[in-house]
Amino acid sequence: MKGIVFVELIRMAESVMGEEAVDDILDKADLENDGAFSAVGNYPCRELLQIVDAVGAELGAPVEALHKQFGHWMFGRFEDGYPVFFEGKTDGFDMLESIENEVHVEVRKLYPEVELPTFATERLDDGRFKMVYSSERPLQHFCHGLIEACLQHFKHDASIQMTERKDGDKFCAEFVMQKAA
Repeated sequence: MKGIVFVELIRMAESVMGEEAVDDILDKADLENDGAFSAVGNYPCRELLQIVDAVGAELGAPVEALHKQFGHWMFGRFEDGYPVFFEGKTDGFDMLESIENEVHVEVRKLYPEVELPTFATERLDDGRFKMVYSSERPLQHFCHGLIEACLQHFKHDASIQMTERKDGDKFCAEFVMQKAA
């Protein structure tokens, strides 16, 4: 997993808990690199999960809620750092549809070794939108946060129904979204 994700998780935690508290958490987490992450490095996803678990334990917060909050945080970083991906998108569903065939294509050009989740999307006849997340990484709640932040960015009042499942060794989640009338 790319180091930028770790760097941003630590920044988010520091914004809530302070640098010293996060340093203490990283020291106790028994990470391979002692919590020193480079934005361009590659690190095991299990370390990201360890950090989220440790922050959740320290805050007394549910891990799924932290993953969702981190999804919101990362969407903000994508907005700031990659405005080109938002060009020509007038709708949150347009943006979500573009992830697999636009955003991920560009990410793979920069980082050919990266392992990305897959996203299948479908516009349903009744105006609902379906997106299916599939990955070896259990980051479906992080994805949920990204989706929420995307819909908020485009000022959609929408409901999101998430259904989790396993597909062999993959973690999957189906998100069905409906904009409010």
